[in-house]
Amino acid sequence: MPTFVHPALLWGLLAVGVPVLIHLINMFRHRRVRWAAMEFLLVSQRRNRTWVLLRQLLLLAARMAAVAILVALLAQPMLRGVWGDLLGAARTHHVVLLDDSFSMSDRWADTSAFAEAKEVVRRIAATADGRQRQRFTLLRFSQALRPVVGTQADFVEEPLEAGFRERLESHLSEMEVSQTAAGPARALQAVGQLLGTGEEENRLVYLVSDFRAREWDEPVELREDLARLADAGALLHLVPCVDDVRANLAIRRLAPADGLRAAGVPFFMELTVENFAPEAVHDVTVMLTENGHSRPAVTIESIPPRATVTERFQVRFSEPGTHLVTASLEGDAVAADNHRFAVVDVPADVPVLLVDGAFDGRDARYLAAALAPGGRVRTGVRVQVEPPRFLALHPLDEFAAVFLANVEHLEDSAVAALEGFAAGGGGVVFFLGERSGIPFHNEHLYRDGEGIFPAPLAGPEALPVDRLRRGPDLQVAEHPIFRIFQGERNTFLELVNVERYVAVPADWRPTADSTARTIARLRNGAPLVVERRFGEGHVLAFLTTAAPVWNNWARGNPSFVIAVQEMQAFFSRGRDEERFHPVGVPIELELDPAVHRPEVRFVVPGHSAPTATLDAVPTDEGSLRATVPETFAAGFYEARLLRADGGTESRRLAVNVEPAEGDLALLTGPELAARLEGIPYQYSPAAALRFRTDDLAGRDLSTAVLALLVVLLVGEQVLAYSSGYHLPARTSARGGAA
Repeated sequence: MPTFVHPALLWGLLAVGVPVLIHLINMFRHRRVRWAAMEFLLVSQRRNRTWVLLRQLLLLAARMAAVAILVALLAQPMLRGVWGDLLGAARTHHVVLLDDSFSMSDRWADTSAFAEAKEVVRRIAATADGRQRQRFTLLRFSQALRPVVGTQADFVEEPLEAGFRERLESHLSEMEVSQTAAGPARALQAVGQLLGTGEEENRLVYLVSDFRAREWDEPVELREDLARLADAGALLHLVPCVDDVRANLAIRRLAPADGLRAAGVPFFMELTVENFAPEAVHDVTVMLTENGHSRPAVTIESIPPRATVTERFQVRFSEPGTHLVTASLEGDAVAADNHRFAVVDVPADVPVLLVDGAFDGRDARYLAAALAPGGRVRTGVRVQVEPPRFLALHPLDEFAAVFLANVEHLEDSAVAALEGFAAGGGGVVFFLGERSGIPFHNEHLYRDGEGIFPAPLAGPEALPVDRLRRGPDLQVAEHPIFRIFQGERNTFLELVNVERYVAVPADWRPTADSTARTIARLRNGAPLVVERRFGEGHVLAFLTTAAPVWNNWARGNPSFVIAVQEMQAFFSRGRDEERFHPVGVPIELELDPAVHRPEVRFVVPGHSAPTATLDAVPTDEGSLRATVPETFAAGFYEARLLRADGGTESRRLAVNVEPAEGDLALLTGPELAARLEGIPYQYSPAAALRFRTDDLAGRDLSTAVLALLVVLLVGEQVLAYSSGYHLPARTSARGGAA
């Protein structure tokens, strides 16, 4: 039996009765008139009545059939089943795109979204099995992430022959949901890459997924991919495998907090948990481990609906090196995003360079005492004091920050080294004084805003005592180095007295595109501390001395030590960010060929022995690059490197899931239809999905039906002409036609 691609259009068959209605209306329009002269004609009509009535019925039937065939043509008839195969139907190709992103691990009752999806795949194969000219392709979303998709798909154009269902069942029984956040876009694009246009086959594309709002709420790219398949003649089936939205928590971030870290020095780590549910959750416990050993858990009192909460916890690693920290939530709807891994590199200490322009090193002594007081107080900072010439003769990459105090002049090479250090992410601090060369700072360091110094200088000035208007000499803005003093009254900053400073020009204002800003002022409104970004680094300029010469700040005032310590922590901020590497993205390691051999052994999560040995390949930059092509599990990855001197080296990297994939918000069928308006597809939830043999693609009868319609219309015209009355042509007296 033929079926139709668009069966809803068959309601148009009601129009078949229109010719009958028109005939009845015309009968009522006639008026019977008796005419004696026509009686002889009635006798003739009675003799031929049967033949006339038959022709009229045939004409009416032809017109009704034309309407019916036109409606059927619009509904696109298909001859399916065995008859379609026997009559040479095109090959039917079932293309199943299976979502195995970790949101498909969503569990309820005794099933999961992925279990429902695998059952859909079984039903598709069972329905098509045993039919002629059937092919089957199965591609998981995570497989579409791989560089060579065709070699990774489970099945590619596999004939549905004897034994296929057994092989499919073997694959499905071993198949598990991945930890990737792979979406449908790459899978849809891979259809053309894998299978071509499919012009010589009837292609049925099944998108078996959970249809989360995160991917489908604004599906601009997905609309284009689906439209391309539909235009190529594919019949699209969208099969959702989730029936409801369930609550889910995810650990979004686990990383060191801003600040300095070193062996033996306590520092903070930050833990961020996100609640994807529309209701608040309370008393959330997060378990923690350090280097495989349990430590006290963190409890979050409450997380508002669809919000994040960040908590801090203190850690202290007594030994330098790489340390592993893991955070875990209790079980919920999705398990993959309940774990977060972090690799924390802890140096033995943080080297800081102090450059003092005075022979007695007066300013450097006070800065060194604040950064590394010694004794039992350990700050993790290792101070190195050098003269200005050191900047031109030695590389600065080993230092976390460079402090320059009371410097009169620097060589051009030293200025270039200092700017390169800051541009690469280093922190630079200037303290001025009586030796500071004003013309040098303006011409070589400021350079009309192009140099490293954040502001132009006018010259030293005294801050007169204002006996009528009492107030603190130092007034700070909101900034990380002054964060401890924010909102506090009677802080030690109020005891700072400034006698002299280097003023900036009265008309100086940072330009609109400048990153310079004043973060501390004197009571007369003059800038005292100016900050700016320089490349990836930060630069601070204190327009007074570090030593208690022009001020009393370093003379027993605890706020000086706090500000200098916070300054160093501020410079360490950019280097301590979380190194997030998502699951599914290859790992690339850059090696120095002068230091390392090209052989690299990798250990992946869940394995204690090396699982692969790769050879690093040369790059255009002259380095070596080793690539781990697959990272399909979250956890700690380790690269064991062989050094050229015979030693070994280990590098570890934390690979984590994409937490946004844990957002389980759904789109309903009507909502999805609104976003995919204009794209033909069939929407069938997995629980209600049932396939019949007649639903599968077969031979398209549109061309044959169109030919039948043309023949019928021609026959209708001939029959109408023969049934009508036509006057015979008369010949005129002159022999012409009258």
